[in-house]
Amino acid sequence: MAEMTLTELTNLLRECAGEEEGVNLDGDVLDVPFVELGYDSLAVLQTTGRIERDYGIRISDDAAAEAHTPRLLLAFINEAVSEVVAG
Repeated sequence: MAEMTLTELTNLLRECAGEEEGVNLDGDVLDVPFVELGYDSLAVLQTTGRIERDYGIRISDDAAAEAHTPRLLLAFINEAVSEVVAG
């Protein structure tokens, strides 16, 4: 798997937790906190669980909890992807 993109992440967020009315996930949301995008920690954990299953990677619960923005979550995801590829 290549590195996950913001578009792929926002698509998975929509699939796993929906999209709050008035929030545009197609904009520049890399550094917008998940809470401002309408996602609580449970939504982020649900999405990371889906990513783990779909892509065969492991993201620690601590890392998912620390990822307050899409940029931070993507960093953890792509770090896990690179470890699998290097594997």
